[in-house]
Amino acid sequence: MLYVCPTPIGNLADVTLRVLETIRHADLVAAEDTRRTRKLLAHYQISKPLVSFHEHNELRRLPLLIKRLQSDEVIALVSDAGMPGVCDPGYRLVKTAIHEGLPVEVLPGPSAIETALVASGLPTDSFIFLGYLPRRPGELGKSLAQVAGQARTSVAFESPLRLRATLSRAAAVLGGRQMAVCRELTKKHEQILRGSADQLAGLLPETVKGEIVLVFAGNSRRESCEAAPAAGKPQPPGLEASIGKMLKAGLSTRQAADIVSSLAGLPRREAYRATLAIKKEFNQ
Repeated sequence: MLYVCPTPIGNLADVTLRVLETIRHADLVAAEDTRRTRKLLAHYQISKPLVSFHEHNELRRLPLLIKRLQSDEVIALVSDAGMPGVCDPGYRLVKTAIHEGLPVEVLPGPSAIETALVASGLPTDSFIFLGYLPRRPGELGKSLAQVAGQARTSVAFESPLRLRATLSRAAAVLGGRQMAVCRELTKKHEQILRGSADQLAGLLPETVKGEIVLVFAGNSRRESCEAAPAAGKPQPPGLEASIGKMLKAGLSTRQAADIVSSLAGLPRREAYRATLAIKKEFNQ
């Protein structure tokens, strides 16, 4: 049996009794980082054989773990924090075990995604998880453009080293859209900041550390309708400045036009022409 065991995202007291009992009865614990897992097990006075199972050795370790499962051993799969397989090693092991007809049981437990979502104060009835935001500026711009047109609340992971740059890009793409920066969830220095990207950038400490979860408000239809200009009237005030910010942030003409069309209620062709005209002004 393969047991997928979520571990605390910060506070060690958040581990479930069922996870601890499962690990106690396991023959082997496959851990993303054996050093961090040893701290958790030592805290609860559990001693078990550990084997590292992370993104750099996942493919190499996979046959060994499957062979041990086929030998009727019980393996507990854990990651550094939260649910294994969600932006963490484990997906391939679960998929292979299922393919081989081996039993897999997933235990419930802590999750930074749901914790941040509820703590943000933004709608929780429907949301989308984006994983880690892209590192490259162009790909990040595309991802944020998708967020801009998304009706649901969006949740994403981000590195503390890239947080300021991401908020700067988000301010250009999302404007005053509400969002939340959730840092060090459940830990001693937990911090949850709510506001627009510009506002949050001003509230951050000089050096940002810790695990980061970002939550973005969705683009509701009501907001889009209220922002839509009536036929024959001039374009919404500030439109040129908004387009200029997006282009300076590195978005393509089409990406910026799509965002303008969604948020300002303009026909797509009209939004594209306006964006193209402003881009030509920049290049003169």
